[in-house]
Amino acid sequence: MSELATIGTYSVFIASYVVFALGKFPGMKIDRPGAAIIGAVLMFAIGAVRAHDALQIVHFGTVVLLFSMMLVVACLHLAGFFDWITEIVVARLKPHHLLPTVIFLSGLLSAFFVNDIICIVMVPFALKATRRMGVKPIPYLLAVATASNIGSTATITGNPQNILIGSFSGIGYRDFLWHLGPVALVGLFLNWLVIWWLYFRRRIHDVQTEAVMRAVQIDHAALIKAGLVAALVLAGFLAGLPPPLVAAVGAAIMLITRTRDPHLVYEEVDWGLLVFFIGLFLIVGGAENAGLTERLLGFGERFNLQHLGVFTSVTAILSNLVSNVPAVMLLKSLVTRFANPHTAWLTLAMASTLAGNLTITGSVANIIVVERARKEVRIGFFDYFRIGLPVTLLTLFFGWLWLSWIQ
Repeated sequence: MSELATIGTYSVFIASYVVFALGKFPGMKIDRPGAAIIGAVLMFAIGAVRAHDALQIVHFGTVVLLFSMMLVVACLHLAGFFDWITEIVVARLKPHHLLPTVIFLSGLLSAFFVNDIICIVMVPFALKATRRMGVKPIPYLLAVATASNIGSTATITGNPQNILIGSFSGIGYRDFLWHLGPVALVGLFLNWLVIWWLYFRRRIHDVQTEAVMRAVQIDHAALIKAGLVAALVLAGFLAGLPPPLVAAVGAAIMLITRTRDPHLVYEEVDWGLLVFFIGLFLIVGGAENAGLTERLLGFGERFNLQHLGVFTSVTAILSNLVSNVPAVMLLKSLVTRFANPHTAWLTLAMASTLAGNLTITGSVANIIVVERARKEVRIGFFDYFRIGLPVTLLTLFFGWLWLSWIQ
């Protein structure tokens, strides 16, 4: 590449990451997916990415896995699976059971399904439960956001950045779960402790009167089918089959129907996130062609990023500056040169995910919770931060200790 093309490539890369950090281009209606599209097109125009190389730069296994998991969860949602769980659980809860239920249910579901989607269905659950029990919803909504991030640490399919890391690293589903499952489990207990300490330690819950069970309209045939397919997909993951193939087969089976309008399923897919992924692949690929990888390697050697504590801190900081998915795309080039790439990949997954709990804008899951609850309750920056800061520091510290011990 010519010097002018190299300068242009780096300019596009930096400008794109500025938009990723701010969430939109100042003074214009350009969001992160839009910036990814524009940046990718400019990479082609500059010559940093050539048309015949683009298919190799875009990691389609990642895109297929993310898209397929969106379809599977959408079908579960439309079949009434989450409404069914909500009614069963809420009708049997006592007030002092609600916080751990919200935390561990959000964490468990997010461990196996994409956490952003789980937040969409868990916010109504939390609001419905708090209305019935006459308690303030803010701590429970914060529990949904933080627990969904923590729980999603456990598996490759827990969140978009883990999907990326699973595809690039080649780490198996069970291997990933075995190493990061304990981090997620302990993290959920730490999350429970922090929220209880800040909101409930001096409060005595009233005795809950018996809840009235309301009938929910459930399509039992669709629910059984969706539940069986989801169970088979998870079994395929745990059996060690290729996750993109397993998820794609599950999604295809879900779409075989005589009653449901498929457009209802497509409306639940986050198309902007998929476009963002494809554009980000091309932007980072163009920057790597211009020599970004070698510069990053030099940076890593200078600051001793191979030390897990340093790498955890850098990943957490960068994830909050530019968001976790762009941070993973930027740091992936460093990981392959580490003395122990396996532990480095797991550290990248752990730190980029848990760092998302620091602020409202730290992860898409947090933003979803705040926006979907806005009609009933407003969650301010400091409402979130007083929970997010201790939860993030405690979980990151434990995650670093755990991975340092087992490496």
